Amino acid sequence: MPDVRSVLAAATQQLGERMDAELLLLHALQKPRSWLFAHADDALDAKIQTTYTALVARRLQGEPVAYITGHRGFWSMELEVSPATLIPRPETELLVEQALLRLPPDIACSMADLGTGSGAIALAIALERPRAQVVATDASTAALEVARRNAQTHGIGNLTFLHGDWMTPLAGQYFDLIVSNPPYIEAGDPHLVQGDLRFEPVSALASGHDGLDDIRRIVCDARAHLHAGGWLLFEHGWNQGDAVRALLADAGYADVFTAQDLERRDRVSGGRR
Repeated sequence: MPDVRSVLAAATQQLGERMDAELLLLHALQKPRSWLFAHADDALDAKIQTTYTALVARRLQGEPVAYITGHRGFWSMELEVSPATLIPRPETELLVEQALLRLPPDIACSMADLGTGSGAIALAIALERPRAQVVATDASTAALEVARRNAQTHGIGNLTFLHGDWMTPLAGQYFDLIVSNPPYIEAGDPHLVQGDLRFEPVSALASGHDGLDDIRRIVCDARAHLHAGGWLLFEHGWNQGDAVRALLADAGYADVFTAQDLERRDRVSGGRR
């Protein structure tokens, strides 16, 4: 019977990615990553081998690891994800960081997350700012169900979920901060039919011929839901910084800025009402 080390090595060679091989094996075993260091020489049960082989086959077909395992880490949390939600990505943590800079930790404040998906952004901010009242919207009922379960799992109670497209559910409500990670890929971008993106909801990825249709709508409509001095922040593509800053300036936002990610690419922009 092969041991854990050899089975993992064979899968790594197949996948070309050690981390993917480890995550899938740990999912089959229902064990934490620390388990591997102490049990690398253990024999692997035949039933687990069969399960693992099937998981590796799914990954070889291109299915994202997060959808196979049903989870993805974001901020300090392990979140449930599904094909109804975008897979949270590390670069989106920059949006959380920028939001936290503008939400004081010691006073009551309000925030909305538009198109929340798995709830990653809203949950991270609500966790770090327990005095904030956070509202998260999404047009997908299936995505909202995932987000609600994530809130329950992590015991985060200062969060309300509303069903509807962007700001439609926010009639009569005003916020100190509005954030969003909207679709921003060009509709004809070839990457949409490659890699992990093939499995993610297109509605959460692409937005018109230049990728800016939803951002235009958010920039235009958010002002009506911001308190005076309130901020709008959103993620966008690395090559869209100039365009989104122009949209914000034309719409009358002040203090327009762009923050760059760890690879020094434009990633988050915003402005103040």
